Amino acid sequence: MIQVVQGSAYREKAESQYVHTVHDLYKRGSIYFTTKDNELVSAATIKTGFLLAIDPSKIVDPDDAYNKISSVIQIDKNNFIARALKKDKTYQEINREVQNEDAEKIKAFKIPGVKLYQNQWRYYPGKSLAARTIGFIGYDEDTLIGKYGLERYYEETLKRDNERMTVNFFAEIFGNLGDVVFNADESNQGDIVTTIEPTVARALDKVLDDAQKHWNSALTGGIIINPRNGEILALNVIPSFDPNNRSNAKIEDFKNPLVEDVYELGSIIKPLTVAAGIDAGVIRPESTYFDAGSVTLNGQTFSNYDGRGRGTVSMQEVLNQSLNTGVAHIASLLGKEKFRKYFYGLKLGIESGIDLPSEGHGLVQNLESKREIEFATASFGQGIALTPIGAVRALSTLANGGVLVTPHLVKNIIYENGKNKEVSYPEGDRVYSEQTSEDITRMLVKVVDNALKGGKAKNEYYAIAAKTGTAQIHDPANGGYYKDRFLHSFFGYFPAYDPQFLIFLYTVEPKGVKYASETLTDPFIELVQFLINYYALPPDR
Repeated sequence: MIQVVQGSAYREKAESQYVHTVHDLYKRGSIYFTTKDNELVSAATIKTGFLLAIDPSKIVDPDDAYNKISSVIQIDKNNFIARALKKDKTYQEINREVQNEDAEKIKAFKIPGVKLYQNQWRYYPGKSLAARTIGFIGYDEDTLIGKYGLERYYEETLKRDNERMTVNFFAEIFGNLGDVVFNADESNQGDIVTTIEPTVARALDKVLDDAQKHWNSALTGGIIINPRNGEILALNVIPSFDPNNRSNAKIEDFKNPLVEDVYELGSIIKPLTVAAGIDAGVIRPESTYFDAGSVTLNGQTFSNYDGRGRGTVSMQEVLNQSLNTGVAHIASLLGKEKFRKYFYGLKLGIESGIDLPSEGHGLVQNLESKREIEFATASFGQGIALTPIGAVRALSTLANGGVLVTPHLVKNIIYENGKNKEVSYPEGDRVYSEQTSEDITRMLVKVVDNALKGGKAKNEYYAIAAKTGTAQIHDPANGGYYKDRFLHSFFGYFPAYDPQFLIFLYTVEPKGVKYASETLTDPFIELVQFLINYYALPPDR
């Protein structure tokens, strides 16, 4: 009964006697990047150092203690002094992540009441490199767990069961904690090895950061993937953050909009419509139609980006000049049922299966409409909203012979018991024939050679397939679309007829510019040239 009646008093006394938490040092599985030479590079690991604490009852001169410590590490003066003045306490934590060399300097001061205990914590050597993909750990009540990115998705593999025991006045008298044994089932615990190539990821981050700053966009993101097997070499969004120090980051910076958010992506969807038309046999690349510049369906009118008609043009010119009326013509030839079949076959409304948390799914309800206008707008990427990773999966079918792949970031797991397990992903459905994939690739190569930057983007030694996209942004308050806000997107793959890389880029609300060809062509070309040089790709022309 005395324990119940005087429980609060005992707890207060226990707290005042509290010295330090004695525990196994923090443990967690590692995350690795993989270089092009299959060498592992640490992306997330454990760093060893010290925890800095004070015993206020033994602090003689708080100001002098602060001045000495702050000459070595950065600490908040008001917080330190407030803790140092709590003379009824014997333990106050000041900093849990003190580097070894800094700890030695603080030790040398021999400040009464200042204590340093060996400690370990999560550390990200790459800092902001691929930060939105790697994620970070954080507290869920009293437990450190993966909160975002791969850290969260692979929590069950990366987590370790750490032994934590508090030594205090009562425990020393009444307990024998040394006899306590904690046994954890570690059968599923290990390190994860990713497909992310650190040098490629750094190149992508630089290009994204440059574009973001140049156009003052709301955000800019990109993905580099092998379209044949779904391995992702780089994936990130700017603005980013340093997971080692998140104090100045916003919560929205931790999310991954490439996976979680949906957008109307505009004209990069047009090649999917053209491929459907070719695959179904309703058009050929050389087929023609009459372009009047605009079309009215169900009382609504849409037009080409410039409102101008071209007269009789070929399907190649539909892609070269990005003609909305042209892909709408293909959608009408397909009819609602066949058009719907191809776009559903691309699984545009279903999660891609990427191994990242909180994946969203495309919004393609307009494909259930009975009106022609919804199919026409869907044919050029408006009225349907996709996650970027879902769009990348669909666009990869154009490059790889017509088959869906599963985008993924982890290729094997090294378990604590020594086993090395390769992670397998399901083989995808066929959407287009190999011949269709070859035909659309040839058309997209002509887009680069003849139309992109007026033909100046053509590479003399490599065949590159690509398409830009400029989409209006939906106005949720007033309905319809903003007249001065755009989303720019760009995708391309190469070497075009044996593709090893597909690059997707997008930037949201770039300022002072209207078309994606102006904002994203140069970043794309820069990445292409980097990858050609870095991987020493032989010319295919």
